[in-house]
Amino acid sequence: MGLTTSRRTALKLGAASLAAMGVPQIMTRAAHAETADAADLYAGIRTFRVGQFEVTAIRDGGRAMEGPHPIFGENQDAEAVAELLEENFLPADRFVNGFTPVLVNTGSERVLFDTGLGAGARQGGLGQLRARLEAAGHAPDAIDVVVLTHFHGDHIGGLMEEGGPAFPNARYVAGQAEYDFWTHEDRLSGPTENSARAVQANVVPFADNMMFLAEGDEAVAGITALEAFGHSPGHMIYHLESEGERLLLTADTANHYIASLRRPDWHVRFDMDKEAAAATRRRVFDMVAAERIPFLGYHMPFPGVGFIETLDEGYRYVPASYQFEL
Repeated sequence: MGLTTSRRTALKLGAASLAAMGVPQIMTRAAHAETADAADLYAGIRTFRVGQFEVTAIRDGGRAMEGPHPIFGENQDAEAVAELLEENFLPADRFVNGFTPVLVNTGSERVLFDTGLGAGARQGGLGQLRARLEAAGHAPDAIDVVVLTHFHGDHIGGLMEEGGPAFPNARYVAGQAEYDFWTHEDRLSGPTENSARAVQANVVPFADNMMFLAEGDEAVAGITALEAFGHSPGHMIYHLESEGERLLLTADTANHYIASLRRPDWHVRFDMDKEAAAATRRRVFDMVAAERIPFLGYHMPFPGVGFIETLDEGYRYVPASYQFEL
């Protein structure tokens, strides 16, 4: 269940050239926005290239919350978490949790990774994926594939719209282990009940049109699934490769760019198996650091694209800057 190197995964872990990747940028039509609302929409869109793949990060929204402790560092004293945050110029008692689905246009298919919180969150300023997709020129009925990294509510909430499919012409991709866990009848009671009922409402209706993946399977050509279990029982991440260029979509492997990366062994409230999640963080980000692969994390500071440097303890997150302009 790890990140394995094998013929099956077809992943070359040698250093890859990043030179031709395009610059993350606000879509150019943002310059012509005439209202604050339009400007806000366009400000939540960044597009860059990975070889021939066009990658668009889309901000579904952000939520200011109390914390980060005890959500992050659940097994630590509040003072230790506060000290780490303050060392990194962050407040100790509040943080912003962002949500970033990703659209990959391969040239032949438009592949959407995760769907945000959906219509139920719009009153609170979230659930902006649909509007921002349209602002970026991608109508919902133009989406060919929807890939679900896992089945937590902030990833499956946008699957339905007004009682029907939000992406009516799409086919669906999910991890087999994730689907099997959440659809087992035992999940409909106890601590998993609410999430399992959301899966019944939002995911199960698409089961007949869903392809189920395991380690090393391709969602589409050039996009390979990797097991990254722990945050959820079947949490998957995805490796993109086009013309020798690479990007790793790490989903919820790390959910705070300081607390989860500088201290990868700290427990996170939303990790269902906390020890497995910590081991996965180290395995994934050791690879990202060693191979200098750019990655995009669902909860990293928007647009979520960056690099990893290994430290004596944990990792340093390096946001992407002009690397992608060259």
